Amino acid sequence: MPEAPPLWSELELLVYDFDGVMTDNRALIFRDGSEAVFVNRSDGLAVKRLRDLGVPQVIISTETDQVVSTRAEKLQLPVHQGIGNKLQCLREVMVTYSAHPEKTLYIGNDTNDIEAMRFVAWPIAPADAHHDVLEVARVITQARGGEGVIREVVDLLSVPSVGVRP
Repeated sequence: MPEAPPLWSELELLVYDFDGVMTDNRALIFRDGSEAVFVNRSDGLAVKRLRDLGVPQVIISTETDQVVSTRAEKLQLPVHQGIGNKLQCLREVMVTYSAHPEKTLYIGNDTNDIEAMRFVAWPIAPADAHHDVLEVARVITQARGGEGVIREVVDLLSVPSVGVRP
């Protein structure tokens, strides 16, 4: 059985890619050129649970799109967009939060995430991530991108449920 990631209380930082993690990696393009994506509401609840417990979370995305900004704002997460070098951005974010690689999780799904994933102790990938990413990942979720990846990770971290009676 693979080693489990640290408990939520030991985490110093959780970093998400957007497309392919929070979404199913597809975009709906309207005639006016605007885009839409599908997100999973259970991921939003999971992000809120971690935020309420004080776990720093950040989105790092290669894309620059209003849909990413809108989702990040709704989730109350800092977002870095238009990032060509995710490892460099990750290092800067880790300095900001005084986070160490061994207590940082990075959830990514495509080859532009690999360097950043190799830098942290806990690289995580959705089930449908690119095969090169799956080789780097220490944890592969059962969920595919956009199908509750973050919720599954939060459950793996033994995050307590809010408002659940014993």
